[in-house]
Amino acid sequence: MHAHSASLTLVSPAVDILPGEVFGKLINLSGRRRFTSQRLVLYAVLAAQGKSDGVAVARSALTLFDNAHASLLQKKDDLPGVFCEALRQAYFGALQGDARIRAFSLLAQRTLDAIEGRRRQAADLLDELVELTTPLLDALNAITAIYEEEARRHALLQEKRRRSVMNDIERIAREARMVAFNAQVIAARAGEAGREFAVVGGRLSDITGEIDALVRQAMQ
Repeated sequence: MHAHSASLTLVSPAVDILPGEVFGKLINLSGRRRFTSQRLVLYAVLAAQGKSDGVAVARSALTLFDNAHASLLQKKDDLPGVFCEALRQAYFGALQGDARIRAFSLLAQRTLDAIEGRRRQAADLLDELVELTTPLLDALNAITAIYEEEARRHALLQEKRRRSVMNDIERIAREARMVAFNAQVIAARAGEAGREFAVVGGRLSDITGEIDALVRQAMQ
């Protein structure tokens, strides 16, 4: 499937904080577009110079390029699609990333067909493809930078959320310690009749100690 099919993709709705492994996949796919686009052009040039497997290698790179682009735009499985306004602007706004990527893919396909068919326009198409490569890479670099920045932002949000949860746990533990302390005081005043109550209070105190240890470990 070539990148021009991605024009049918809708922008994904707002998503919750994404885990780090998802951003790893997104950044990897975005980087794959950069690598495969350069590999494609290199082997197209070599094919035009007579390298026997040049067209085959270039077509393989084009397939990887198109698939990576489609995976980044489409919301599927654990990938969120175009999940934020910065990406929407990069792909469909002023940067016109999606249009540039699809134009490159279509031109690459035409160029490889012409080289393979030994058509006269092959040289002109190849020159056009080479000229298009630099602005394409600029756009791909800008988009990859957005994924990296979003990864940092989501990591900070995750840390903020985690600390909020830890603070809630600490607050609950403090309240539980107070309950345990009061239970032990009441049990001591009740004498023999409060023995079982003292056991409960003591166990609750042990539990709050375990919670404190877990909180310290998590915060580290």
